[in-house]
Amino acid sequence: RNLSKNIIPHDYIKEVRPPTLKGQPIVVDFSMKVVDINSINVEDMDFRIDMFLKTQWTDARVRIPEEMFEYGDDYITLPSQHFDSLWQPDLYFLNSKVVEIATLTHKFSSVTLFRNKTIKYSARMHAIVACQMEFYHYPMDTQCCPIAIESFSYDNKKMILRWIGNGVTISPELKLLQYNILQPLELQQTHSVTVEKNGNFSRLVVMFMFERQIGHHLIQTFAPSTLVVVLSWFSFWLDLDAIPGRVTLLVTCLLTLVTMFTGLRSDIPAVAYVKALDLWMAGCMISVFASLGEFVIVKVLQGKYIALKQKESERAMVRMN
Repeated sequence: RNLSKNIIPHDYIKEVRPPTLKGQPIVVDFSMKVVDINSINVEDMDFRIDMFLKTQWTDARVRIPEEMFEYGDDYITLPSQHFDSLWQPDLYFLNSKVVEIATLTHKFSSVTLFRNKTIKYSARMHAIVACQMEFYHYPMDTQCCPIAIESFSYDNKKMILRWIGNGVTISPELKLLQYNILQPLELQQTHSVTVEKNGNFSRLVVMFMFERQIGHHLIQTFAPSTLVVVLSWFSFWLDLDAIPGRVTLLVTCLLTLVTMFTGLRSDIPAVAYVKALDLWMAGCMISVFASLGEFVIVKVLQGKYIALKQKESERAMVRMN
């Protein structure tokens, strides 16, 4: 408490934003380092992200006694509880479901005060972020998942958000099981009209592009279905009189594809539109069905051909007599 009194004057009102020159909007710098991304859930259409966040702004009202700076330093770092005594930008993730500060014995956050009255707040956080996924090209799809940051109360006349440094960086150790993160990330600084809050608000947006890894589906989907189709072509080399063998082979191939297709559909939520995987499996089943249809047509034509030959033989016998 004594430390806060040394830094914060008695007339400081934390609910009022810091004063600016000629009433201009206060500039809040924002950056993010992504530590981990996991639990990309296609059922709930969301994913979890662990990150380090940094926000900084200037508040001319704070005063830092010179004796608080260590030799050679132009800043001091304070525990996070002192942050509650300062004005804070009320930033939030527009499309988040859950946002929490990581904790162990205490919250992983801190506030740094610089000699030039700049305040920097740092925190380790995790969030569950909603993402409107589309599966038209599944399993060759790329999911575009934006994260938008905006002030809840201050419109762009009172607060401007901007990326600082590289804006968003990704830990080089980050590896995803089923996706590749396309880089560089697309960063945006926009102004968006928010109907619910009746105003034009400054907004930061980072676009995460998750490209699905195709290797798993090559082994589990495309290679087996291709082999089944090729296997159905072996029926062309069987004799036309080998009816049980041909029918058994083709029907088995067709049922195998149907069973495979049913199992693959359980990997993603049911959608009302046709996916690339649906077209592939439909093409495989049509190919096998066409092989079965070809056998039936040829067998019927063979019967007609034999009947025609018998009639011609009978006519020839009659003429000879």
